[in-house]
Amino acid sequence: MAELVYRPVVGAALTLFKALDLKIETQGSEHIPRTGGAVLVSNHISYLDFIFTGLAALPQKRLVRFMAKDSVFRHKVSGPLMRGMKHIPVDRSQGEHAYEHALESLRAGEIVGVFPEATISQSFTLKGFKTGAARLAQEAGVPLIPMALWGTQRIWTKGRSRNFRRSHIPVTIRVGEPMDAPTDQYAGAITRRLRERVQELLEAAQRAYPVRPKDASDTWWVPAHLGGTAPTPAEVKDAG
Repeated sequence: MAELVYRPVVGAALTLFKALDLKIETQGSEHIPRTGGAVLVSNHISYLDFIFTGLAALPQKRLVRFMAKDSVFRHKVSGPLMRGMKHIPVDRSQGEHAYEHALESLRAGEIVGVFPEATISQSFTLKGFKTGAARLAQEAGVPLIPMALWGTQRIWTKGRSRNFRRSHIPVTIRVGEPMDAPTDQYAGAITRRLRERVQELLEAAQRAYPVRPKDASDTWWVPAHLGGTAPTPAEVKDAG
């Protein structure tokens, strides 16, 4: 029943992206297993990241079940879709329920998508990673699949109006090789290695990105350390 909802939603997203003339370039999808459970882990810079993360799994004919905040499931439009696609609601006051739900999905051979930064990075740099992805992989006995997105922040991100014009925005996706999550290692140590790998993939995606800001007013989507005018992590923290 879930795929009766999921596949039309994917089709609608692809139709929208074609209408917007997005230039989506993906490398590494072959690292996503064709069968069995896995935890797919990505950076988080846009409200649409779950869609692009899911697209990376399509060449392997896999559908990703994402962990998302429960408010999305309570929305009158998105709620029925999220439930129909078997995504996993996360109530931060009762996180253990979401954890058990994700664990069941992994043991059933599903791919679970996780954004370990928990919220969108407004500096467009990696924030600290929570250990939940590593702990899930350890307990379910499945690999971690690191990946990185770049360019999605130009379409719709926190603090900016969404850009659904036909603006030809490139989106670059990099998927890395699977990482083991041994049960005899601390989840914190595995999480540090995972973050390092996502950072490497993010830097590769940034280097491969085919366009640069048009002018000084267009530098908002570039991190400060790369010469852009996005707020630094410290500035985001102070503003919060």
